[in-house]
Amino acid sequence: MSETILKVAGLKVAYGGIKAVKGVDLEVRRGELVTLIGANGAGKTTTLKAITGTLPPCKVDGTISYLGQPLAGKQSFRLVEQKLAMVPEGRGVFTRMTIHENLLMGAYTRRDQAGIDADIEKWYAVFPRLKERSAQLAGTLSGGEQQMLAMARALMCHPTLLLLDEPSMGLSPIMVEKIFEVIRDVSRQGITILLVEQNAKLALQAAHRGYVMDSGAVTMTGNARDMLDDPRVQAAYLGE
Repeated sequence: MSETILKVAGLKVAYGGIKAVKGVDLEVRRGELVTLIGANGAGKTTTLKAITGTLPPCKVDGTISYLGQPLAGKQSFRLVEQKLAMVPEGRGVFTRMTIHENLLMGAYTRRDQAGIDADIEKWYAVFPRLKERSAQLAGTLSGGEQQMLAMARALMCHPTLLLLDEPSMGLSPIMVEKIFEVIRDVSRQGITILLVEQNAKLALQAAHRGYVMDSGAVTMTGNARDMLDDPRVQAAYLGE
């Protein structure tokens, strides 16, 4: 059995009297691309923020472990040192830094300058637009270009686990296809990925396994290909 990289058990998140997440269990094994799909407001982003310790003040119960060690109490910026990286919803680029400086920030835990330089060139080759604009401030980029930058920046730390939160949100169809092409390629390189995505069809086509969230709870899980053919998933999320 493959090594479990991330395990979430009995996760509950409540803001005052509002229960945003209601006992979620999920796991991601080494080398997998696992997707968490569901409608807007289902609790997907809250689940990711609970994993990374970036929630606003609220009540959190349950256990979250990464590489067999609990994440409770870990400062979120320390997770990058453990090679757990996240591309947040809304991209979260450093708007007043250049593209090049953003990529360097993604590698701030590394000391191998030659390797860092090589990785920057690698991602410039994947995203030629970033190379063309390397000295441009990230805040002046289009949404699609910022998404490219956010993904490249996260990958600069050589993550063991990459968390992606709604990478296709607000992008043109051609840009969505480019982003998913890169997600599939990164997965083929052996990087473990947990993908939160509203575009259920693209997410399930790319993933090995899937979880469906509805109203804060996991309502279905299974092989991603099987879920694509499931009438319940098709009716609720695929418009079929």
